[in-house]
Amino acid sequence: MEAIFGGESEPDLLAWVQSGVAPVATVMRHSKIEFLLPARSGLPDLQRYAKLILSDDTQKIAGFAEAGLGCKHLCRHCPMVPVYEGTFRVVPVEIVLADIAQQVAVGAAHISFGDPDFLNGPTHAMKVAEALHARFPDLSWDATIKVEYLLNHAALLPRLKQCGLLFVVTAVESVDDAILDTLAKGHTHADFEAALAQCRALGIALAPTFVPFTPWTTLAGYRDLLATLLKLNLVEAVPPVQLAIRLLVPQGSYLMKLPDFAARVGAFDEAMLGYPWQADDPRVDALQADIMAWAMDAEKAALPRAEVFAGLWARAHTALVVRIQPLVEP
Repeated sequence: MEAIFGGESEPDLLAWVQSGVAPVATVMRHSKIEFLLPARSGLPDLQRYAKLILSDDTQKIAGFAEAGLGCKHLCRHCPMVPVYEGTFRVVPVEIVLADIAQQVAVGAAHISFGDPDFLNGPTHAMKVAEALHARFPDLSWDATIKVEYLLNHAALLPRLKQCGLLFVVTAVESVDDAILDTLAKGHTHADFEAALAQCRALGIALAPTFVPFTPWTTLAGYRDLLATLLKLNLVEAVPPVQLAIRLLVPQGSYLMKLPDFAARVGAFDEAMLGYPWQADDPRVDALQADIMAWAMDAEKAALPRAEVFAGLWARAHTALVVRIQPLVEP
């Protein structure tokens, strides 16, 4: 790798390509840039990218757009925080719509918004949603929204649903309130369940994501996470690899601001681009490795999520050296 760019570094990337000279140091731009319409004509056909598979097994070609960059929040584990440090910038509505239009023209029937959080700027988000629905009334879309925002901006959700919002990705991260507090997530386990119930009442699917393995994870805590997904009927909503993820601590991570945490990690590892750590209980690290191997093997074999989850359930109970409880979905 000859160059590393971070933040909104498109002008720096362009200058590098045009000059043919690799910069000596990493380029990390923090200043605001002028947002232009993305040039997508040189990319492979959209059909070669992601597709949305609906519950009836029909498929939609999916496109991608961004209505905003950066994030107002300072979640300690988030790799975006060291770059944006709580700043948030909106992409002009006309640019967002023009980008979506050029993707619809080549077959996109669904758009995934890649914003770190679609409701960082709720007024801007509503303008984008309204304009999108007015121009493409049959287009569906999804977005990433914090649990905190799903509750605080609950009044906006019915209209977002009317404008085509199909599902929401939300970074739940953990169902352990102590871990959520350490990560500064801004929500609790109870908040997560409340947001889920609220979305389901509106017909909006919720796709939670997790960082299940942290220095504070216990074997019992991991089993509790699986039990929660089972209780809430979310097994099919969570890709198995999500339940194998190990916390990454990048340079500049706000977790390093916690004295007790900084003292427990090793030297920065350039190969893994993070600070290595070990769980208090070595059995947790062993379980994570076992879970990851099973999830990857199951993905290669294209096993159904329910079958993969059963394997996770069995491994969690084996690690605890307890009798495996019957796996019964509600």
